[in-house]
Amino acid sequence: MHLKPGHVQPVWAGHPWIYAQAVHRMDGGATAGDEVSVLDPRGNLLGRGFYSPGSSIPVRLLVRDAETPLDAAFFREKLERALTWRVRLGLPTAPSPDSAHENEKTTGYRLVHAEGDGLPGLIVDRFDDVLAVQFLTSGMKKRESVVLAALEQLLSPRAIVDRTPPATAKQEGFTAGSGVVRGAEEAEFSFHERGLAFRIPFELGQKTGYYFDQRGLRARVERLARGRRVLDAYSFVGPFALAAARGGATEVTSVDDSALALQVAAECARANHLDSKVTFVKADARKALRDAGASGGHDLVIVDPPRLAPTRGSREGALVAYAKLAELGCRATKPGGDLVLCSCSSAVDLSSLTRALAIGALHANVQAFIWERAFQGADHPVSAAFPEGLYLKALIARIEKR
Repeated sequence: MHLKPGHVQPVWAGHPWIYAQAVHRMDGGATAGDEVSVLDPRGNLLGRGFYSPGSSIPVRLLVRDAETPLDAAFFREKLERALTWRVRLGLPTAPSPDSAHENEKTTGYRLVHAEGDGLPGLIVDRFDDVLAVQFLTSGMKKRESVVLAALEQLLSPRAIVDRTPPATAKQEGFTAGSGVVRGAEEAEFSFHERGLAFRIPFELGQKTGYYFDQRGLRARVERLARGRRVLDAYSFVGPFALAAARGGATEVTSVDDSALALQVAAECARANHLDSKVTFVKADARKALRDAGASGGHDLVIVDPPRLAPTRGSREGALVAYAKLAELGCRATKPGGDLVLCSCSSAVDLSSLTRALAIGALHANVQAFIWERAFQGADHPVSAAFPEGLYLKALIARIEKR
């Protein structure tokens, strides 16, 4: 694969993606999933990766040389390195014998974060002794057996579950797997996050089954919640709500439009002896925010919507939606209270989210003072040459009268 002039510098600097508009020509008869070499206009090697002919990103680079074989040893070494990094982070963790409480116990985390771990097209989340995998390119899918064998050798999981999104698989030209692909039959994920126990059935299809990337922000919400009324919009299975309840909130309202998600959230609340503090409401989050504003507001409001800008082309519409959500969140927050506004869209950068909050505050006739910014956790690493990898942004702002 040869690139056009003017499209080389980001790749040369370490960016792993080759965009379709950067491709000048393809030599040979490469098919989906094949290994290909990427060359600059002068014929110099930029790297090698797997070919996705139907994608707007036809190649994601895995190596930068001509010698390293992309074989079983390569995948095992990358997976070992990813696991070593998580161990350095203290994941999975368990309380030490002299620990005064179990709030440190975490057995669920991201084990492989695609480009962030040098394995673009592969996601692996660890739910205690069960792994959830996503094969996001035809090249990774073609090497599924190698990846699964390496994971079994390194971790000896009770089961490995394929959670590849069907839409992604279709675009890449293969059929998505479903359910358990290795090990014992499973029907749910069970794990701990900072001492809170979760049991999530496979029917809940978001991502791999859970959002590990917000673990740090949930710890911050827990510290902010003491003595406050909390509204958790877009709550999913309630990890923010449970954190707030354990943190000493006087009451927590957890809102989602999925009856199953709320049922699971309620069961998790009971398992953690927090059900007396949390009220679960099936409703549209935007309506819940409007109603909260009309009834006097809450002291702490979390607005963590699903991805609103899945592509660059949807960015402008998403910014309008974020500004509206920011307005609703500001109205739902009492003066002197805190609003947590999140975006998991890589196309929406931190400055754009900040501007959306400013516009929303203006329309709500309040002032928003940002006092903390948060990003995805350390188990979701980002290459310095790959800004798109920093997809999760959150703003914590004090809301005051204008």
